[in-house]
Amino acid sequence: MNRTSTFISVILLCMIILAACSTAAPTTISVTTDSNSSSSSQSTASTNVTKVNLNTATGDDFLAAIPGLGNRMLREFMEYRPYISIQQFRQEIGKYVDEAQVAEYEKYVYVPIAIDDSDTATLQQIPGLDADEAESLISGRPFASTDDFLTRLGEFVSADELEIAKMYLGGN
Repeated sequence: MNRTSTFISVILLCMIILAACSTAAPTTISVTTDSNSSSSSQSTASTNVTKVNLNTATGDDFLAAIPGLGNRMLREFMEYRPYISIQQFRQEIGKYVDEAQVAEYEKYVYVPIAIDDSDTATLQQIPGLDADEAESLISGRPFASTDDFLTRLGEFVSADELEIAKMYLGGN
C-alpha cells in the first residue's frame, strides 16, 4: 500500500469512528430556553441545549455535549467528582480557564440538585428560577418529599421549566 492509500484509509477510519461516537446517547437533559417569561404574549426565540450530569456523565458524554472540550479539561471535569454545587464546579474549573469559559461550560452541564442541601446558585440551574425564588425555596426546608419541593417550585416556574427541574433532581 502506498502512502496516499494509507492516508486515505486512516482518514476514512477516523470518519467512521467519529460518526459512531456522535450517535452514542449521553445521559442528557434537553433544555429549551425562552428569552422572555412564560407568561409573555410576545413571540420568543427558543434554543435547545443538551446538558449532562457532571457526576454521572462519561468522558464520551462530555466530549459529545461540550463543543471544543479537550482531553485536559475532560480530566479536570472528572477529577473533582462528585460535585455538590455549581459553585464548586466554578471554583475548581476556574483554576484552569477564565470566568467566561466556565460560564460557557455551564451551558452544557449541571450539578444534580439535592432538595434540602443545594445552595442558591445550584438551585438557579433550574430555568426560570431567580436568586430570590431560590432563597424562598431554601427558607422552606426541609421538604417532606420531592413532590412537596416540586409543588413549591411550581409557584415560581412554568410547567415546562418544572419538567426540566425534575430531571435535575437527585443523582448525586
